[in-house]
Amino acid sequence: MSARTRAVQLVELLALIAVAALIAGQLLGQPILLSYVTTGSMQPTLDPGDGFVAVPMELSGPVEEGDVVVFRAERVGGGGLTTHRVVGETPDGYLTQGDANPSTDQAADEPPVQEPQLVAKAVQVGGSVVVVPNVGTVVEGMQAAVETVQRRLAALLGTDAVLGAQGFAYLLFALSLVAYAVDSLREPARGERRSRDRSRDAGTSTRLVVGAMAAVVILIATAAMVVPAGPFAFDVVSSSVDSPGPGVIERDSTENATYVVPNGGFVPVVVFLDPASEGIDVSPREFRVAGRDRVNATVTLSAPPETGYYRRFLVEHRYLAVLPQPTIASLYGVHPWLPIVAIDALLGGSFYLLGVALVGNGRVRRRSRETAGSSGRLLNRFL
Repeated sequence: MSARTRAVQLVELLALIAVAALIAGQLLGQPILLSYVTTGSMQPTLDPGDGFVAVPMELSGPVEEGDVVVFRAERVGGGGLTTHRVVGETPDGYLTQGDANPSTDQAADEPPVQEPQLVAKAVQVGGSVVVVPNVGTVVEGMQAAVETVQRRLAALLGTDAVLGAQGFAYLLFALSLVAYAVDSLREPARGERRSRDRSRDAGTSTRLVVGAMAAVVILIATAAMVVPAGPFAFDVVSSSVDSPGPGVIERDSTENATYVVPNGGFVPVVVFLDPASEGIDVSPREFRVAGRDRVNATVTLSAPPETGYYRRFLVEHRYLAVLPQPTIASLYGVHPWLPIVAIDALLGGSFYLLGVALVGNGRVRRRSRETAGSSGRLLNRFL
């Protein structure tokens, strides 16, 4: 294989990793290495569709004025992940603003952004954001294409949905990931009879195929732990008199609320609930939820002596109970990410070892185009 061919394959692989990071980030609700903007609120720093390198808050260090952050907005753009610049800080939280906007988000009724709402911080070099031009445009184009295929497939089968547009996109991407690994890393046979031996000896290591599938298993397991978790905000109104309305509490007193933790899957999960702001407590803080079950936790909200509107934050972390609960608790005590890393390593590693044990250490061979039928060509595309 020539150096030029290897260089092209390397660029293709890096592009695939970038797209994988973006799609995984959307699935998890958390930027993974890369993120992108969809509006012009950050122009001229970031044009619509531009990507940027995003570092999770757990690794990025403290937030300072001038940082570009990704946060879970309550009102900006209808709520959801928003990328804006920090322009100030108050006792109630950070003030944020898009570079192209004439005023802060807080002037448009967005409450000050608190620490639990922060998701990631954009990497800046010399005060400038590291921009990856048009990467978001590519990803949205791919998603639009697979959504179109999904709708046509649903119409053909006479149903409203097959996997859902987004689920179909993730399945197609996972298959494409395996197909790319097979096609790009296939080793050519060598020797004097190269052309004749290639059809017989060329192929992809089964370890590579099983490894790609293990990566998909890890992505699914991570999504099962991360997607349902995250911060939850309670609105509290400190009033001069108590009221039967939700969240209206007499000043300098407390009120209990119920926080429901459902588990829609079949695998039990271990859940940790942590107060992330003042004026809130929860019990229990650690518990196990069986498959297809739910647990109710009691949240105690405190109203300060001063009247007004306040927000209280509770952060939920959940982990698949494939490790003993004391082990998960010990890892969680070091860092909330460690149980996810350990569980992913256990599931992905077990899948990989089992797969290699079942299929052996051979190579996946491809039949020639001349001998493969239509069904065979379809199978060869993915194997």
